[in-house]
Amino acid sequence: MEKQDIINLLAEICQDDVVKEDPNIDLFETGLLDSFGTINFLVEVDERFGINIPITEFNREEWNTPNNIAEKLAEHQ
Repeated sequence: MEKQDIINLLAEICQDDVVKEDPNIDLFETGLLDSFGTINFLVEVDERFGINIPITEFNREEWNTPNNIAEKLAEHQ
């Protein structure tokens, strides 16, 4: 799993390429990601990359940008 794979998946889930252009954008403050999108993202991460992240570990303050999400997923590999 590469960082770009995560960013591409986020762009797919958010339906906006801005996450590719600005990997430090706050996904929740901008409304690009909501609760449904978060669950959808976590399911896709599990299916595509084999990384199971319980929703209880998903803290919006720590998982708020594409860069932060890529870092957190790297820790779970």
